[in-house]
Amino acid sequence: MWQGNVTERKAGPPEVGVSVIIFALAHSHNQNAGNAGKAQKVAHDELWIPLVRRVREPFKGMWALPGGDLLAGRSLEWSAFVALESTTNLRPRYLEQLYTFGDPHRSGSALPMVSIVYWALIGSAQVDDLRDGDNVQWFAESALPPLAFDHADIIRYALDRLRSKMSYPDVASKLVGPRFTLRRLHDVYEAIAGRRFDLGNFRRKMLASGQLEETGEKLAEGRHRPAAVYRYKPGIVDEDNETLKSWDKQLNAEPDRSGTVPSASVAGDDALSPLTTD
Repeated sequence: MWQGNVTERKAGPPEVGVSVIIFALAHSHNQNAGNAGKAQKVAHDELWIPLVRRVREPFKGMWALPGGDLLAGRSLEWSAFVALESTTNLRPRYLEQLYTFGDPHRSGSALPMVSIVYWALIGSAQVDDLRDGDNVQWFAESALPPLAFDHADIIRYALDRLRSKMSYPDVASKLVGPRFTLRRLHDVYEAIAGRRFDLGNFRRKMLASGQLEETGEKLAEGRHRPAAVYRYKPGIVDEDNETLKSWDKQLNAEPDRSGTVPSASVAGDDALSPLTTD
């Protein structure tokens, strides 16, 4: 660890840590004018993000992304996982490395620091209720508070990256689940894009893509007649990737006496390489 007074430490190498963004799909409610001018709450899907209120300087009292230090003897992914679980109690199936942020002025007047940022997507089936915890609160992506450091820029970057990959089945399937109606898939696409899509055009395009197949099931959706249930065709979504299985084993492994969890034995340096952005 770098020693010395504050001036010397500011001139030295930056501190390095991990930060994590989770995008969870959940309902929001807008007030719309209903019959006879009465306000009605209209539910729609939106991306939500957990934030942590800082308890020390810099930016004490402001909201920030969950994060933590690198852990000795453990991988970057594991350090990110621990930072996330310790603040939100969530255990997403995977974490994907997003980008490394290291602008020398990102910490204000404090010591320089570099953040290796990971992100994950979790669908509503995994978060029946977004529960706030000690010093942790969930915010809709459209209503984020002022954020510490450059975390607002990081979230914007992650959103741009997510929206640029919106048409990838691997991305959509993590939010919509293995089986879905076209209306549900449409709602997920709208939540990611943050804008409306004509439902009829969306249905035609998805059916013409050749990516979907009917399951033979029907599902009632509100007052609408039962709708056909679809899934992505085998091979379109990589659900049985061996690296993901190895990662699952690593997450569930018991630490040895030194507190170190063995790294998964997988091809390549990154156990999540198929899910890591270029």
